[in-house]
Amino acid sequence: MSAASLVAELVAAFRAEGRIVIVGASLAGLRAAEALRERGFRGKLTVIGDEPHEPYDRPPLSKQVLEGWVHPDHTRLPRRRAVDADWRLGVAATGLDRVNRQVLLANGDKVDYDRLLIATGVRARQWINPREAALEGVFTVRTCDDAARLQAALHADPRRVLIIGSGFIGSEMASVCRKLGLPVTVTERADGPLVGALGGVIGDIAARMHRDAGVDLRTGVAVEALEADDGGHVRRARLSDGATLDVDVVVASLGSIRNVEWLEGAGLASGFWGVGCDAGCRAFDINGVVTDNIFVAGDIARAPHVLYEYQFISMEHWDNAVSGAQVAANNMINLETERCPHLPLPMFWSAQFGVNIKGVGVCSFGDEIVFTQGSPDQRRFAAAYGRRGRIVGAVTFDHGKWLDYYGALIERSAPFPPPPPGYDRPGDMTPIPARFPDPRVPTEIPTVVLTGHDPTTRGAEFRRRS
Repeated sequence: MSAASLVAELVAAFRAEGRIVIVGASLAGLRAAEALRERGFRGKLTVIGDEPHEPYDRPPLSKQVLEGWVHPDHTRLPRRRAVDADWRLGVAATGLDRVNRQVLLANGDKVDYDRLLIATGVRARQWINPREAALEGVFTVRTCDDAARLQAALHADPRRVLIIGSGFIGSEMASVCRKLGLPVTVTERADGPLVGALGGVIGDIAARMHRDAGVDLRTGVAVEALEADDGGHVRRARLSDGATLDVDVVVASLGSIRNVEWLEGAGLASGFWGVGCDAGCRAFDINGVVTDNIFVAGDIARAPHVLYEYQFISMEHWDNAVSGAQVAANNMINLETERCPHLPLPMFWSAQFGVNIKGVGVCSFGDEIVFTQGSPDQRRFAAAYGRRGRIVGAVTFDHGKWLDYYGALIERSAPFPPPPPGYDRPGDMTPIPARFPDPRVPTEIPTVVLTGHDPTTRGAEFRRRS
């Protein structure tokens, strides 16, 4: 038997009898399980999730669920096919034993694997003071249970809602509050909403959207403390400019934290920005050696991207979770020559204050912006971001039909400023500074982040194998 025939036989045997464990009953976890079965894996498949719920869709939680026209229990993701898996829900993974190829669970169980997919995603960053975070009326939104509790609070006619942070989620929730007719204050430490993701030029437009909708938007200020009544319910917020607010509901929208703690001591390249992997979704160990049997997908993955100077990129986007899961599934059960890369062009969308915001690429990689179509004053436009003479990102406000056009330009590293599509040109197409904040300035963390280096240091840590 030739070497090629032997390898093919081993792959066929793994597809029939192998053991694959997916940690993370998420969008990525579900789509990976479906893809494995679709591609012919017939072995044992286990899906582990710390929530008791089957995989559900998260984007509606900050919009339709809070508005009240979608029940939190009705966000379950549709099944594209039967997956025939052992679902271990409501129990968290607490450790990874790579030597014995076992996932350790909070209930003391150990789950054996031949291939492992890490899809544990992110969780909401809690309010910085644990005692204040535990007050009644203080919320974060990440899970369907979070959304259900906040929905009930918003529909109980609070006097005022305070939202801390004006990224995409914070802005969407402010929009919902105004739809419900609720007084809402938004505090933001930066100069305006969305500046971490889209820069100050777009932040100025977003700020006008907030204020025109009746939001009490306060920029350049932080919340210093939350105060409660004798019953333990939040009633007041003290701001860094000396002002105080009487509030009944506080929502901390401070970004997310990657769920990597369970990997401590496993020797993988895991940390603040997630788990490092190659373009084939194979995890790196702490010294950059690629593993053969551990894969990563979804929000927790960070991989080098050819379009962005091979910097590592982390994406908290729906499309990235789906496509990454499918690539990981394919590569887990195929020969090297049949494996494929995951090189997604980031795409995102948000609906707020009656405007559909859609983007493509890594806008925060650019340092200039130019309006290429439409009218910023009318909040119906397309704008492109550039760096070193090429287009790296684009954003549209109620102009999303042109997103594919700009995506194609980004993919082929077209020059910046880019050629406009031919009509609907604004009067002034002069590039201007995009005004992204210094990375060291605390603000909301964008949902797409280039993590190739720490912007505050050039240091590194080298760990010898013991």
